[in-house]
Amino acid sequence: MKRLFSVFALLISSAATLTLGSAAQAQNNALVAKVNGTTITATDFENKEAANLLQARYQLYLSERKILDHFMEKEVLELAAKKAGLTVDQLLDQEVYQKMNVKDPTQDQLEVYYEGLGIDQPFAEVHDQILDHIRDLRRTKARTAYVSKLKTQSDIRILLEPPSADVDPQGGFVRGSSDAPVTLVEFADYECPYCSKVNPMLKQIEQEYGSRLKVVYKDFPLPMHKNSEKASEAARCAGEQGKFWEYHDVLFSSHQLDIPNLKRYAGDLKLEQAKFDKCLDSSAEAEAVKKDLDEGQRLGLTGTPSFFVNGHFFSGAADSATLHEVVGMEMPPSSNNASAAVRRTSVARVSVPSK
Repeated sequence: MKRLFSVFALLISSAATLTLGSAAQAQNNALVAKVNGTTITATDFENKEAANLLQARYQLYLSERKILDHFMEKEVLELAAKKAGLTVDQLLDQEVYQKMNVKDPTQDQLEVYYEGLGIDQPFAEVHDQILDHIRDLRRTKARTAYVSKLKTQSDIRILLEPPSADVDPQGGFVRGSSDAPVTLVEFADYECPYCSKVNPMLKQIEQEYGSRLKVVYKDFPLPMHKNSEKASEAARCAGEQGKFWEYHDVLFSSHQLDIPNLKRYAGDLKLEQAKFDKCLDSSAEAEAVKKDLDEGQRLGLTGTPSFFVNGHFFSGAADSATLHEVVGMEMPPSSNNASAAVRRTSVARVSVPSK
């Protein structure tokens, strides 16, 4: 099974590389519109609508990824069934529904469920519908668990990448080796609950990858968060005294971002208080925060956290598995994994012009 998936992944990646590589120049010069006799090329369109295109392509990626995940589930089931000399239905019946002892609900359970619905139809009329519904839920749960087990036993590499953009790492605070092969740029807001939740996950991934991963933090304070912009300035003021990351972590764990607390955190970290207070009160770092915000807006960001891993974009409340997957896709291949050396080029890069 592992060998089949390795070959499958290699064929997809090779086909994408050849197709996109040979067609790239033609696509850049292709005409997409004419306005009063003036031609508009794909490159013109990309440069002028980069932000909108990035979001549109990301939504397409999410849809494609959902379909791909479903397809891979069917693949592992079909391969497992073929190996066992069974049909998929036979495999599920023997290995899932019987072995996992998926039982129908009792009559009492059906009646309790019916009462919770609060409907006017008599129980006898909807009995079979309720039974089928609960049976499907239980079987789906068992099937999902079985497929997850099959996937962990298979060599599956997802080669479909998120869309990309040219992100400038300059101006952000950096943690990690300067020559790391993978750079993760995060645009975040200190009042964003999802950013707070993902912060410890990022730190864990940094520890796991060590010198192979560089993390860059950029500010993207959202307008609905009244304290986030000043919190961004405060973190940069702490950075002027060499303690940006320590202060950054305090902000994400404290959730108290009013001015008195921002100053108190500086004292807790043994910063030079007068220098910090002057920096914060004078808005000395406001322009730097605005520069990050402007860049995020040019990129078309609409929320936080937003990430770019070697330029590949994904956003939202990412879980640990998603972060590991996207970072892992960009890691150089190990010597015993030659098929991973094929470069994944399934989506186009969006160049965002400076203003």
